[in-house]
Amino acid sequence: MMERHDATPFTLAACAEMLFYDLPITERVRRIDALGFQVEIWDWTRHDIQALERTGATFSSMTGYIEGALADKEGADRLVQTARESITVAKQLGIPRLNLHGTGLDGKGLPVKPASQVSGAMWIRAHDTLNRLADLGEEHGVTFVLENLNTVVDHPGVPFARAEDVLELVASVERPEVRMMLDLYHAQIGEGNLIELLRRSAPYIGEIQVADVPGRCEPGSGEIHYPAIARALNDMGYRGTVGLEGWASEEDELALQRFKDAFTL
Repeated sequence: MMERHDATPFTLAACAEMLFYDLPITERVRRIDALGFQVEIWDWTRHDIQALERTGATFSSMTGYIEGALADKEGADRLVQTARESITVAKQLGIPRLNLHGTGLDGKGLPVKPASQVSGAMWIRAHDTLNRLADLGEEHGVTFVLENLNTVVDHPGVPFARAEDVLELVASVERPEVRMMLDLYHAQIGEGNLIELLRRSAPYIGEIQVADVPGRCEPGSGEIHYPAIARALNDMGYRGTVGLEGWASEEDELALQRFKDAFTL
């Protein structure tokens, strides 16, 4: 059985889409919850929401749209429309953060509307779209979080993927209803210099996601020294959620233990 520790200043969450993969989703949620973690889900349209609600788990985040894109008119309208639908589900499950990407992703994580270059007009449209989403967030008491992705390994062709781009967009909107979902796995592949990135992003972080590189497994399985990340976050006063969005390199409970250990000070 996994040992329990209480010496972490952060709220820890784990992604039910990537752990206990041999179980139905509701059982995955129950296992993660029973081990003391909040739970992340992705596309809510693939799940029985009433069944998830009956688990009694505390959910940290979910995908905040069904279709759409930040940077073209038709895509933005669809993004806002499906974000409104997603808010209803988020409220039902008590989910405070709804995750966004630069454009919709298909089942393989590839962009529905790839962009090799991002024009000035696209930046302006993305800024406008995030403001529209901030209005929704203010109305309904939820936060939209824009996630950085890597385009080298997992998500080639996604616009606004770099953490620097996400930071610039979120800072330009400057509203508490739009924050960063700062994924350190993606940032390590695309940019590196993680602690300095955290310091610059600190005022705009809504949640932090982690996994190690290479392999996208739990902390301790790769090259990122996550105990140093945890100390830096603590030193800068971060008290929010850190979510494991990664696979288990061995046993799922062991992966969660290693994750928890890395963020126990």
